[in-house]
Amino acid sequence: MRRGRLVACVCLLGIFLAALVTSLDYSLTDALGPGPGFFPFWLSLIGAALTLAILIQDVRSSDVSAESLLPDRQAMLRGAGVLIALALAAALLEPLGFRLTMLLFIAALLLALGARSPTAIVLTAAAGSFGVFHVFYYWLKVPLPVGALGL
Repeated sequence: MRRGRLVACVCLLGIFLAALVTSLDYSLTDALGPGPGFFPFWLSLIGAALTLAILIQDVRSSDVSAESLLPDRQAMLRGAGVLIALALAAALLEPLGFRLTMLLFIAALLLALGARSPTAIVLTAAAGSFGVFHVFYYWLKVPLPVGALGL
């Protein structure tokens, strides 16, 4: 388990450092405020610092526990459910449009994560699909896929 965390931290550190170097190609400020490189720079710097802190903590730790690398059966089923829901959402986004795809995705995700209240599932899925679409499409003018049905 410890070796896996070390490898993951080193990989994350590499990703954050690559993003940091790439963000330096863009300006950090422009005439209106933060430039296109501002957020990537600071997010990659913060991510690298936090990853480095985890790496140092893990190296200095003498705890060698006998934890299993694999999660329990229920966690694996939930994770598989989330991955299947993501794959289906990606495949259905263009043909069904944002609203219907997100309605199905959020409902499936809530079911996969163990939500059992039908009222909460319906309200959350409706607000997360139709509500978010309305805010982004009409108020913020962000083009989202409408789909063949016009929904």
